[in-house]
Amino acid sequence: MVILTLNCGSSSVKYQVYNWERHEVMGKGMVERIGLPGARIENSSLNAADFEQERECNNHTTAIQWILDTILDSTHGCIPSLDQIKAIGHRVVHGGEVFKKSVIINDDVIATFEKIQGLAPLHVPANIMGIKAAQAVLPNITHCAIMDTAWHQTMDAQSFMYALPYEWYEKFNIRRYGFHGTSFLYTAKRAAVLLGKKPSETNLIIAHIGNGASICAVKNGVGYDTSMGLTPLEGLVMGTRCGDIDPAIIPFVMDKANLSAKDVDSILNKKSGILGITEKFSDRRDVQKGVDENDSRCILAQDMEAYRIKKYIGAYSAILGRVDAVIFTAGVGEMNPNIREKALSDLENIGISLDKEKNNLSRVRCSETVISTDDSKVKIFVIPTDEELVMTEDTYALLNDSYDVHTNFEYTFQKKEYVNKERQPKLEKLLKEDPSIKKILP
Repeated sequence: MVILTLNCGSSSVKYQVYNWERHEVMGKGMVERIGLPGARIENSSLNAADFEQERECNNHTTAIQWILDTILDSTHGCIPSLDQIKAIGHRVVHGGEVFKKSVIINDDVIATFEKIQGLAPLHVPANIMGIKAAQAVLPNITHCAIMDTAWHQTMDAQSFMYALPYEWYEKFNIRRYGFHGTSFLYTAKRAAVLLGKKPSETNLIIAHIGNGASICAVKNGVGYDTSMGLTPLEGLVMGTRCGDIDPAIIPFVMDKANLSAKDVDSILNKKSGILGITEKFSDRRDVQKGVDENDSRCILAQDMEAYRIKKYIGAYSAILGRVDAVIFTAGVGEMNPNIREKALSDLENIGISLDKEKNNLSRVRCSETVISTDDSKVKIFVIPTDEELVMTEDTYALLNDSYDVHTNFEYTFQKKEYVNKERQPKLEKLLKEDPSIKKILP
């Protein structure tokens, strides 16, 4: 059985083709600049050379047809026939309070997405476009929606409610929703495997640190609290987003700088965070280079980011009571040892002890690693996330009417190699170059 997953943005579509029986990624890629000049596709297949192409691509329907043509191509494709594709899993950023788990898409589901799209106006409309486009091209197979927010629907009211007029919740659905749910779900399940415990017995703190960043408290295997809120703006310091601020800053600066609400919203989302502090960088690799060159703004930005992460780790340790592991994932979380070290330093009093040597070895995004000291009461893991696998496993479970948040991730639980097949050659090469890396593997 082959499952196709699609992640549709306003001008892009990421895709992956997965063979369920072999538990193997057959192909994956991305169409960029949909509706813009210079649209292009980048494709990699398991048994073929990488492929790139530019051509006109005016809409998502054209983009998805382009993807299908590419994965069917006899030279650079990965499947011989569309008949092999049994289902498509679609990433949907926001499911509101309506969807507690992934669902099979029908007209009612799409109507609900259209009703709640105002909760994520930059994302959900594009998700809907992608679903409709895929249905138009492949109308006779099952389409499933996997929501980022569904993972967080296990939060109690004390976690998700804001201390605002209650009627705002009733009338406008204002509450904490949280995001990065597929990433948290995957890393939570893998952490349970590494700990040798049932997921329902694990308490975790997971930091998904990329350009967008959030942190999640996991209690008894499910989401208990998270840093992002009604939108992805709240919480940690991010690439271009401010994270937590005093809300009174907004009317204050609107008055002082004669800014509109739309102006301030754009600044908080696109010109703040790391970019706002450095005034030139949002990419943490550029920031790290600046830190290495003693750039004071880069040092301040990195210190602020790590400090905010540390504050949340401390807060979530308090609400969980017992923490089994702290996990770092996503691009920055997996690849920047400096941020991890600053965020985890001096936490021995709450049982978190970082091994700096192991942390410095864990700088390559290719394998699950352990970076805590041998005597640390709380394990520290770096786990490369795999959101596409979550989408695939959810889709398979829905297709077989077997969805359960604790049990349907069969392959996520059972795989023991601790490194994805496509990353294995890179890890083997690194081990030859530096055998000491072996000490951080589980």
